[in-house]
Amino acid sequence: MAQASVCAVDDHGVCVKLTRADWARLFLLWLGGIDLRLTLLAVPPVIPLIHHDLHLDEKSVGALVSLPVLLFAVAAVPGALLIARVGVRGALAVGLGCVAVFGAVRGFGPSTQVLFGATFLMGAGIAVTQPAFPSLVRDWFPRRIAIATALYSNGILIGETIPTALTTPFGVLPLAHGDWRWALALWGIFVVITAVAITVAVPARGPKPAVPTPWWPNWREGQTIRIGLVMGMASAVYFGTNAYIPDFLDQTGRHQLISPTLAALNGAQLLTAPAVILRERLLTGRVGFIGSAALMAVGQVGMAVVPGSGVIVCALILGFASALAFIVALTLPPKLAPPGDVHRMSAAVFTIQYSTAFVVPVIAGFMWDASGKAVLAFLPGVVGAALMGWLALPLRIPSSYGPTAGR
Repeated sequence: MAQASVCAVDDHGVCVKLTRADWARLFLLWLGGIDLRLTLLAVPPVIPLIHHDLHLDEKSVGALVSLPVLLFAVAAVPGALLIARVGVRGALAVGLGCVAVFGAVRGFGPSTQVLFGATFLMGAGIAVTQPAFPSLVRDWFPRRIAIATALYSNGILIGETIPTALTTPFGVLPLAHGDWRWALALWGIFVVITAVAITVAVPARGPKPAVPTPWWPNWREGQTIRIGLVMGMASAVYFGTNAYIPDFLDQTGRHQLISPTLAALNGAQLLTAPAVILRERLLTGRVGFIGSAALMAVGQVGMAVVPGSGVIVCALILGFASALAFIVALTLPPKLAPPGDVHRMSAAVFTIQYSTAFVVPVIAGFMWDASGKAVLAFLPGVVGAALMGWLALPLRIPSSYGPTAGR
């Protein structure tokens, strides 16, 4: 029986049919994106319970949230090594297995050491998994990299949104009878199921190559550094704004706007994947980067100076722009890297990205503490947006995949 197919526009603007197998692979990429953030973002909604049960101080709470982000930078290159040694399928099995198992056992035993140790290993699992997905996009959809990346990155954004919406006050926590330990474990079950499905669908590695597969990134490649910094600025603005919005609005007498502003910032991200799919030519390449940079600057300045509920609109703009830059940049390693080198370039990009995303919000917090002025917490993000636009100008962005790739 012939497979049903649907016509989709590829990266060259040519209509290419999507088979049932293609749709299944797109769905698995989407689920994989969810897996990369689901267990990570399940923690903030239950932090008050963790804080109370384990008697953590504020520094420990901050470290619990920021430790995985730092690991995304530290363990990205080991992820490339893992792919080179055991292939994409093996790396996904190891990485997603760590995410599922250690994400679930974080609360076992009333021990701070168990919580932080399991969080460390879970973060390492996410970090070594991330370089595998751009390689998988290149292998499965070399002619539809932008569409595949848009759906994969939409999964990441969904994974950031689901736990915040479905943990408290309804959803997983009531299902776990108010126990944060079992709530974290329940999110791990979803990762186990989807990880098995993804690993089974990825083909096994072929014969071992006579020459070892390279894995160490080329740190002298200017394109790689620029892409990492561009993604890093977008991520820094996103993480930093999420961190400082509550206290900023509280200090400016708008406590009631904290929840709707955070909802607008995070919810706006979900609009980017449909936008890239519907207007792919308009929202990819330099136009996407420069447009995102301008909107990010406008959104942050607006949040600092616009009175009243206008801050919600600014958050909406900022959330959309930072996510758009993230998606556009995520398409570049599969397009630019030669076959077999996507994991190396992705590892370098992720290392630079998450190092930047960790450092810039710290600088913003230091400026706030040193000056006592909450508005200065947005200044590093405005500068970062300007740098992002400037760094994107010299990028050599092909219309699609590299010249030696094929379907």
